[in-house]
Amino acid sequence: MAAMRCVSRLLTRRTLNTMTTRGYADEMQFTFAAGNQVFYDAQSVKQVDVPSFSGAFGILPKHVPTLAVLKPGVVTVFENDGKVRKIFVSSGTITINDDSSVQVLAEEAAPVEHLDASAAREVLSKAQSELSSATTDQARAEANIAVEVGEALVKAAE
Repeated sequence: MAAMRCVSRLLTRRTLNTMTTRGYADEMQFTFAAGNQVFYDAQSVKQVDVPSFSGAFGILPKHVPTLAVLKPGVVTVFENDGKVRKIFVSSGTITINDDSSVQVLAEEAAPVEHLDASAAREVLSKAQSELSSATTDQARAEANIAVEVGEALVKAAE
């Protein structure tokens, strides 16, 4: 029994030390950039929801440090003033640091309200056509990626 109390105290101290050294914050500094635009530059936000290949997940202050790969879909940002902003991303990375800062770096990104549903359907149709006519493994892989982006684009635009 005494051994259990020692282990319990040790774990409690470790947990407290980890929280102190990680520098957890009640705010989350968010940076979101793509090749064509910077959407957020170290701006404080409440929450960010992201699509990743390991599943969609929400990020709040004090989130465990993580590195993930974005999959095509919509990043939803809940700003401190209550506004919700939705931005389509084709691919990229998500980094959650131990100081509660978050970076999203996207290959391509556009606000959902700027998407054209008919143009998105054309992108998907062209990608599906390329997939059906692909003759090499590389061409099939590239066409599969284009189809995945096209499907996510159509879904986001509707």
